[in-house]
Amino acid sequence: MKKTLSTLLLSCALAAALMAQAGGRHSPQDRVKSMTAKLGLTAEQQSQATTIFSNAQATESTLRASMKTAHQGLNDAVRSNNTVGIEQLAATIGNLTAQLTLAQSKARAAFYQILTPEQRTALEQLESQRPARFRGGTRAGLRASGQ
Repeated sequence: MKKTLSTLLLSCALAAALMAQAGGRHSPQDRVKSMTAKLGLTAEQQSQATTIFSNAQATESTLRASMKTAHQGLNDAVRSNNTVGIEQLAATIGNLTAQLTLAQSKARAAFYQILTPEQRTALEQLESQRPARFRGGTRAGLRASGQ
């Protein structure tokens, strides 16, 4: 039971972090515009980045919808003291969180690969100026400096 409670609390903490991130989402075009201003992206890089960010946004949107449904189910399971349901939904939320992290990290990696060495250095410098809570996590890179 302690393990289940710990898993539930961890899932809720991760969900809260994801919801906080959701408030700061911008369109792929906004991301590209911001990165172009900060890194001097070429027209070809802008096109590639738009594709990368659009694909990531579509994947993330689907995962967030599933996450919302899972959280609603988890709340219902908690209210009805359905421990089996709690365990299953906590595992589902954990899996969805992993998938979301993976999608965001793949998008960051793809974006990083289209940059020149100078642009990579500039991006790393921008990321290092962000508050520590945003460095190295899913918000870094794609959402660096207000994205």
